[in-house]
Amino acid sequence: MKNLTIVFALLILWIYVLSIFKRRKMSFFYFMVGAVGLFAFSFFLFEPIFTAPLAKLVCYLTGLVGELTGFFKAYASYGVLFIENINGPVSLYVDFECAGLVEVLVFMALIAFFFSYSWWQKILVVVSGFFWILFANVVRLTVICCIICWLGNESYYIAHTVIGRIVFYLLSLWFYFLAFTKRQVRQQKVGEFDYDAKSN
Repeated sequence: MKNLTIVFALLILWIYVLSIFKRRKMSFFYFMVGAVGLFAFSFFLFEPIFTAPLAKLVCYLTGLVGELTGFFKAYASYGVLFIENINGPVSLYVDFECAGLVEVLVFMALIAFFFSYSWWQKILVVVSGFFWILFANVVRLTVICCIICWLGNESYYIAHTVIGRIVFYLLSLWFYFLAFTKRQVRQQKVGEFDYDAKSN
């Protein structure tokens, strides 16, 4: 009960600070404080509810790829990927980090306070971002499992810590470029030139 009281007080303070930044047209601070605050509150609210189901979903979808290739199997109800390799079988547990909830909430918070979208566009972009991050996570786990299957247990560290993360972040950066950078550039105007204008 005490924690909820603190969270509620912080929520009121966050809304008040946002209202100040909005009235004074301090767009940068409004965006940063808004996105950070929304992420923090949504993480507090959603993490206990969605982490386990999302991890199982990622595990299940990755397992479909494993069944098609025959390289690994998934036990989605336990959140485990089972990989046969030259050193014998190894299990990969799909935990909080693999679920992708943090990445989804960060993206949602940034889009919510990004000025280049209307509210209905923000909803569509957030939904698209959720599926893209889900896809990126499945690709990451598939790459990790395939490397372990081909090269053995000794490759686990580099596959999980290095290669898997590089794959995930490259895919994420591509979507961030489309959602933020490209969107903003297309709406910019330089003199009479409009990036978003249709050519005649």
